[in-house]
Amino acid sequence: MAIATVNPATGQTLRTFEPYSATAVEQRLARAEAAFAQYRLTDFARRAQLLGRAAELLDADRETIARLMTTEMGKPLTAARAEAAKCAKAMRWYAERAPELLADEHPSPADVQDAGASRAWVRYRPLGVVLAVMPWNFPLWQVVRFAAPALMAGNVGLLKHASNVPQTALYLEDLFRGAGFPDGCFQTLLIDSGTVAEVLRDPRVAAATLTGSEGAGRAVASVAGDEVKKTVLELGGSDPFVVLPSADVEAAARTAVTARVQNNGQSCIAAKRFIVHAEVYEEFATAFVSRMSALRIGDPMDEATEIGPLATRQGREELGALVADALAQGALVECEVELPPGLGEGWYFPPTVLSGITGKMRIHHEEAFGPVATLYRAEDLDHAVELANDTPFGLSSNVWTTDPAEQERFVRDVQAGGVFFNGMTASHPALPFGGVRRSGYGRELSGHGIREFCNATTVWVADER
Repeated sequence: MAIATVNPATGQTLRTFEPYSATAVEQRLARAEAAFAQYRLTDFARRAQLLGRAAELLDADRETIARLMTTEMGKPLTAARAEAAKCAKAMRWYAERAPELLADEHPSPADVQDAGASRAWVRYRPLGVVLAVMPWNFPLWQVVRFAAPALMAGNVGLLKHASNVPQTALYLEDLFRGAGFPDGCFQTLLIDSGTVAEVLRDPRVAAATLTGSEGAGRAVASVAGDEVKKTVLELGGSDPFVVLPSADVEAAARTAVTARVQNNGQSCIAAKRFIVHAEVYEEFATAFVSRMSALRIGDPMDEATEIGPLATRQGREELGALVADALAQGALVECEVELPPGLGEGWYFPPTVLSGITGKMRIHHEEAFGPVATLYRAEDLDHAVELANDTPFGLSSNVWTTDPAEQERFVRDVQAGGVFFNGMTASHPALPFGGVRRSGYGRELSGHGIREFCNATTVWVADER
């Protein structure tokens, strides 16, 4: 894919970029190595001051960066503004809490004595240069949720962003530089995907984090494994949205629409499979389909738009192929919203609800990255749990029930990195985020996330006697 800004609402190429030369990449690697040698010695107060300043600049730039994100990948402008605000919030959260999250850990005096030491503790030290390979769907948030904790821990970052959001990627480098971070602490690499392995193999790169497709995750993990380097992977998801008889069905249906079409349906943690108990299936399906049918599709720069275009032509084609396969094998169309006239050459896809899904259909096993929902009828609680787990992914899950026993059943048995009851999955700085199975491994956010790229160093001291 060319490194270019292509407006998905029009299909028009607005700006193209040449990939960095080998010499330019080498310069940035050298700069990152030199930056880490000094930056790792700064204290938390200085790092917090710099990250707090970055949050201030981002707040001031909110409208500009929101419009840039919408232009590059098509998310509704209101969602883009919210994304920028969320990033500033996360920066402040880590600036304030990093000293506590990375404080020295002290075993009990009895354990210290039993270990034969006079004193012993654990100190968290930064690993070094971390390569971040990031996707286009949340072009600011995906990067900041890595960068904020990594920088507060004393690491430095190299960003290989998705090729269709190059201006957002360059903005992020400018943001951290403008906040006062030393030269080389955070740099963008405008490189193609084929160059990632070469950068990751460089001995100056200590670790990598990737959010993206399963294929991209396998490629990065393979190289990192060969080089014995730490990785964190957040890959795809096909999250279940389970509705049981004790639920507020109307509230569940209302939330379900938002959970499915957030970010034009292009979110790993968007609910995609709607598993509804037979007792409330008809009530939920009627309300859900009605609300999906009423969504407003249009120009993502229009404040009233709820659904904009998909980010890439390829993404639209792949989603269309999933739907076509399901229909060819007997799936039923509960609704397919008619696209309004005047959308031109944009990469829009109609919000769609399918039922009658079987295991033979690709959409049952593959991630539908766009505003397409699948409805399942669960005969009882056991069947609902079985359907929820009938996926190769395990990122998060949404369960609507007020029954404590049912809630405990899903906490115990659902194979996912999160279980959200009576609401929709969302990320927050205080809560660990990540998946299991083919959704990846490792965690972002919270204390778990900031410690992923730290060396937990055991310090053992026997005082002279």
